[in-house]
Amino acid sequence: MELRDYQTKSVDDCRSSLAQGNRRPVLVLPTGAGKTVIAAHMIKATDAKGNKALFLAPRRELVYQTSEKLTAFGVEHGVMMAGEPSTMFPDVQVGCIPTLHRRCIQGDKPLPRADLVLVDEAHLSVAKTTRTLIDRYIDEGAVVVGLTATPCRSDGAGLGQIYDCLVEGPTIAELIDQGYLVRPRYFSGKAPDLKGVRVQAGDYNQRQLGERTNTVELVGDVVENWARLAQGRPTIVFSVNVAHSMALAENFQAVGIRAEHVDGRTDNHERAEILQRLQSGETEVLCNCQVATYGLDIPPVSCIVLARPTKSIAAYCQMIGRGLRTHPGKSDCLVLDHAGSVANLGFVDQPMPWSLDGKEKVQDRISSKRTDPEPITCGDCGHTFQPERTCPNCGADQGQRYSKAIEAHEAQLQEIGKGEKPATMEDKREFFGELKAIADQYGYAHGWTAHKYRERFGVWPNGLKDEPPRPPSVATRAWVRSQNIRYAKSRRAAA
Repeated sequence: MELRDYQTKSVDDCRSSLAQGNRRPVLVLPTGAGKTVIAAHMIKATDAKGNKALFLAPRRELVYQTSEKLTAFGVEHGVMMAGEPSTMFPDVQVGCIPTLHRRCIQGDKPLPRADLVLVDEAHLSVAKTTRTLIDRYIDEGAVVVGLTATPCRSDGAGLGQIYDCLVEGPTIAELIDQGYLVRPRYFSGKAPDLKGVRVQAGDYNQRQLGERTNTVELVGDVVENWARLAQGRPTIVFSVNVAHSMALAENFQAVGIRAEHVDGRTDNHERAEILQRLQSGETEVLCNCQVATYGLDIPPVSCIVLARPTKSIAAYCQMIGRGLRTHPGKSDCLVLDHAGSVANLGFVDQPMPWSLDGKEKVQDRISSKRTDPEPITCGDCGHTFQPERTCPNCGADQGQRYSKAIEAHEAQLQEIGKGEKPATMEDKREFFGELKAIADQYGYAHGWTAHKYRERFGVWPNGLKDEPPRPPSVATRAWVRSQNIRYAKSRRAAA
């Protein structure tokens, strides 16, 4: 497996850091940049020198992913994880952190020897279980390399208490420009009222947050806006808690959308089958609680729904990062923000002032250093940039849009910085013809087409009676489906 140029540079930068005397660097690369591939390359080089290596991961999926990459690199290795056969013979081991802690710390069995220890999701290293394992290897003189997309914690605890330097790879924006990640497009609108919700360890109290967000209105908004904006896109929905996730999945299912729910208690085999159905397209929407934030690798996903408010820049970047991987036929990723996160935390492709100290949270550093006005998105080409009269990408005149705030209308999400152009008469003729084709396809009663036209434009389709049917666009079908969902929800509420 050949490394990309930036991956090779990241490996070289880690080596340079070690050569300068550092023993515990953190390699920072965005989600989707290939941290596991880089880790496999470093492990293979260590193994080739006759040294021992250990890869530590907090979750089963990450253990499996790393094992697969090592196999692809031709590295013989063992796996230490509950439910998997283990052998201490290979010089390379992939260990699940909870399993190693239970067997070797609590059970007092010997830890696998290692000259190099790679710690995946290194922002979790401060947790007692992981910290205990790392400290053992530090005491034994091992080199410890952390791997993460977000070297920060919501509680503000600095990773500098474990790691001694940052090795930063390319940013999300740079990888987008190079074609290794897709561009996110942000849609925001109504957000839940979080006044009075307590903040614990730097993020919202999950119980209070669940009570505030798991309402019929908010759940319904998620489904309606997805049908209007993202229909046909493999989607991951991030919820506050298990009840919220299950309610979201049930509301998607109630209107005929193939949705499933998964949480930390879901059986491992069942979880793998659910994720495979999302990968294959059999499942359209995956609603989850505390499962998909870290380590999930499903490149077809091209829509992320933020139904979980957060004050954590790490959680925010990790959630959106699930949708930024490239895939054939995929050009962008929609971020449907029902939580007010984009307004509070900014764009994930903005520069991030990472630091290992715990003196100031990264989101506070972003706010304190922000001097430029908020970026906007061109209404013609979708390019995001700092406010200017003309788009630097396509040259389109932005008029006064760049100085106006976006307002939500009837709880519908709108693309941030993107103004909606007024419909021309030709647009209306085309839309009416598409409605006619849909009515013919489903055998709708006479008058349905005119009423739907009036819902869309506020007037009757005078003079369009003889307009011929036209093949419906994806956007028109999505709009009709979203209106049907809204009607079905109002009927259920009335009942």
